[in-house]
Amino acid sequence: MSSSEFRPNVCMVIANTAKKVLLGQRSQFGWQFPQGGIKPEEGTEQAMYRELHEEVGLTINSVKILGRSAGTYTYEIPRQFRERLTQEENRFRGQNQTWFLLGLIDDTRNINLKTTRNPEFISTDWVSYWYPVYEIIDFKRKVYQQALKELAPSLAAWSS
Repeated sequence: MSSSEFRPNVCMVIANTAKKVLLGQRSQFGWQFPQGGIKPEEGTEQAMYRELHEEVGLTINSVKILGRSAGTYTYEIPRQFRERLTQEENRFRGQNQTWFLLGLIDDTRNINLKTTRNPEFISTDWVSYWYPVYEIIDFKRKVYQQALKELAPSLAAWSS
């Protein structure tokens, strides 16, 4: 598989002071962490902050980076789901993600799902750290397990 077949992407695990994580409910495909593509002219961290604002309305001053995946995690999107994507997104077989663990240092009331014309999420919930592994759509489950396992020590070490 060629790396150009997989869309460069960032995924954000946002933890509050109670060490619960923010999970978003999409209008389709169920629940997931905020995530999004990396534009060709962007660095990975720059894309993460852009997506953070677009998807949940938070800014660079809202969070502290607690951890980052050492490498990337790749998953393939099944054909039946790719058919629902935009033409730009559908040219990829899947995602190649860099994961970030972010500590929320802002007020949770500043989370805003309507910063774009077509919001990614219709609602959010604060859940236990491992809960998303069981709620995520099947084709992303292994990546969620691996990335959360890698980032777990950074959450354990965080004292707000």
